[in-house]
Amino acid sequence: MNREILRLAIPNILSNVSVPLISSFDTALMGSLGGAHIAAVGLGSMAFNFVYWNFGFLRMGTTGLTAQAYGKESTADQAQALLRGALLALSIGLLLVLLQSPLIRFTEWLLNIRPDQLALVEDYFFIRIIAAPAALLQMVLLGWFFGRQNAIWPLLLTLAVNSCNLALSYYLVAVRGWGIAGVAWGTVAAQYFGLALGVGLLAYGKWREPAFPLSRKLLSLRSGAVSLGAFFRINRDIFIRTICLTLSFAFFYNRANALDAATATVAANVILLQLVNWLSYGVDGFAFAAESLVGKYAGADRRRELSRVIRLIFAWGMGLAGIYALIYGIGGSRLLALFAPEASAADTLTVTLRYLPVLIAFCLLATPCYLMDGIFVGLTASTAMRQTMLLAFAGYLIAYYLVGRHFGNWGLWGSLLLFMVLRAGMQGLWWRLGWVKSVAGSG
Repeated sequence: MNREILRLAIPNILSNVSVPLISSFDTALMGSLGGAHIAAVGLGSMAFNFVYWNFGFLRMGTTGLTAQAYGKESTADQAQALLRGALLALSIGLLLVLLQSPLIRFTEWLLNIRPDQLALVEDYFFIRIIAAPAALLQMVLLGWFFGRQNAIWPLLLTLAVNSCNLALSYYLVAVRGWGIAGVAWGTVAAQYFGLALGVGLLAYGKWREPAFPLSRKLLSLRSGAVSLGAFFRINRDIFIRTICLTLSFAFFYNRANALDAATATVAANVILLQLVNWLSYGVDGFAFAAESLVGKYAGADRRRELSRVIRLIFAWGMGLAGIYALIYGIGGSRLLALFAPEASAADTLTVTLRYLPVLIAFCLLATPCYLMDGIFVGLTASTAMRQTMLLAFAGYLIAYYLVGRHFGNWGLWGSLLLFMVLRAGMQGLWWRLGWVKSVAGSG
């Protein structure tokens, strides 16, 4: 079982860690231009991600449904999960491009972006939104590969996309001098390259394996074990859950910008959240392994293996969280200096170091909710995901307005950390009370 977990988790960790590498690299590129550019690229990413992260259900829903179909050895249901997910992703992606103007206005209001930040943030957003159809379709492809217990192809796909992104961003910013627009165009080109590569992997799989679950006969929107209604309920519930998660970070940025803090504090928060991303994407390697394995064993109705894999996933995930905490604690100023290397960013580095203990606590206290998400996705227990997230988000807002707002940036970080603890606590309570039910009817 440990070998099976690591076979999936290690490629996932490598793949996931390369994702925040892009935003961290972008932050470092902007660091040479000063704290204002660091803050702008962070806010620009968050403005974009408010629209973009919310559709993570395309990957998660596809993973859970495909993994359960894989456990039941149903090729028709695997093909159905891919087709439904791809059509939904394409529709949403095109809609995002059409609605880009009202979307950026809404996110500017939500994040409380300052007038001096607007121009840079908008430059970034209006370019990067062009990549939405390609990026959302890649989510479906990744979810489908994960559900079929294949972590190698997602690794190859993610590394290829991110390598392309790094190279193009560096060239367009450092060589061509395009500034924040260069970072955005590098991402757009890399996403469409990734989509082409993902389609190529599907074609290769069909050519290599005659029984590969892709054929005109198998592709159907309606027939299959999971009804179209259940498919939309799963995606709806995960969408609501993800909206709350994105709103939690949007609220963080909004309140941080309303603190009347110096630019150095805004930039410090951007850097700390980059390191939070490093943690979440690394630990999500085991969460993604949980999605694949929990879904497979739930679909096959192998309850003994299901219980064992859940215990082992927690052991491995918390162990990795401990390693992150040690690296952040020991690395200290040397690690943070990677994001603010210039003398003009010295104030940013000083402020960031002041909040480092919060980041270390985050590693240990936030990890359980990431792992529980992976388990719930594998079970397609989307209703439980939605309900626990709504309760935790309400607790987060109440804690901030009752206590956190009186303690400035410290109170803001403390409220965010409490939110993560509440997520895991609510999920654990739902599990113990037996309220975790599969929308797809398995597990």
